[in-house]
Amino acid sequence: MPTTQEAAQALDAHVREIIEWHFNPSTGSPFWLEKASSLGWDPRKEVNCFADLRKFPPFEDDWLRGGPVRRWLPKGLAGKPLFVFETGGTTGVPKSRLASEDFKIDYEMFSGTLPEKYFPRGANWLMLGPSGPRRLRLAVEHLCQHRGGICFTVDLDPRWVIKLIKWGMMEALEKYKAHVIDQAITALQAGHDIQCLFTTPKLLESLAEELANHGSSVREVGITGIFAGGTEFTPQYTRFAIEELLGNGVYLTPTYGNTLMGLACSEPVGPHNNYKIIYHAPQPRATIEVVSFDDPNRIVGYGETGRVRLTTLTRETCIPGFLERDEGEREPPCDLYPWDGVSGVRPFRKLAASTTVGVY
Repeated sequence: MPTTQEAAQALDAHVREIIEWHFNPSTGSPFWLEKASSLGWDPRKEVNCFADLRKFPPFEDDWLRGGPVRRWLPKGLAGKPLFVFETGGTTGVPKSRLASEDFKIDYEMFSGTLPEKYFPRGANWLMLGPSGPRRLRLAVEHLCQHRGGICFTVDLDPRWVIKLIKWGMMEALEKYKAHVIDQAITALQAGHDIQCLFTTPKLLESLAEELANHGSSVREVGITGIFAGGTEFTPQYTRFAIEELLGNGVYLTPTYGNTLMGLACSEPVGPHNNYKIIYHAPQPRATIEVVSFDDPNRIVGYGETGRVRLTTLTRETCIPGFLERDEGEREPPCDLYPWDGVSGVRPFRKLAASTTVGVY
């Protein structure tokens, strides 16, 4: 593994490459080429390292709401097959990300972190999570295919879940959740030899409880590896899931990701670290910093609490310094990921009251 210094040098080199791509008139996107004309300075000349990205004005999430979405398409990617992925829309009009291969690259990188004992090559998967315009469904399907398996999916509309919660229609919510879990159990018990699962904390708990009602368990229906994501992962929940919901023989790997970032992996979780979950972004393609609530350009000290600031830099997407709707504690680099991490990820306190958490 690279040292912290080597990782920082690789990040700086990556920044220079991606800024040159997005701001070069022959390869850049209409959005950033137009934005460059109003900056009063040339990013291709003045951005030489990651720290120089602070010269950009704050990235506004409204830039990603509405269209035309092709303004984000770099000229250098013209002719590539395109996808449009949307966020959940919990804070307004959904944000959109135009993509071609990023989601495949992100999940191929993540594939390399999965222990073969629990996520065997060639195994079939069940995607028990959001469908529709979410990146997640296609990304998990590609992960499965990349590893040589076949992916089974369910119909799940998280926007409908959020509306039911806002309307206080909890009986309808429970019926819809039962409908989703019923789809999952049907697939698991149909003889498809499914060994790996993507799901969210709430759905994992519901699945385990319903299987128990049928006299079975997650392990007994054949699942050995679970890749899960959602801000509801806490040390308490993780311990409960590992010790009570899953038991021996099932591996659980929490992740933190979204449409704009990709996928942040966690350090190994278990009794050895009191089930503490620490996420590290897929640097250099994406970087997360924990910054002061009062000054987004000041990184807090290790162990201190702040807001998550995301930078995504790929040939498809340039998002420098986006303030996420999450907060957490800054964590130091580790051997597996020699760059900063974040723990205790939860909704940003100023937005938490207006954010409805559905299936996550």
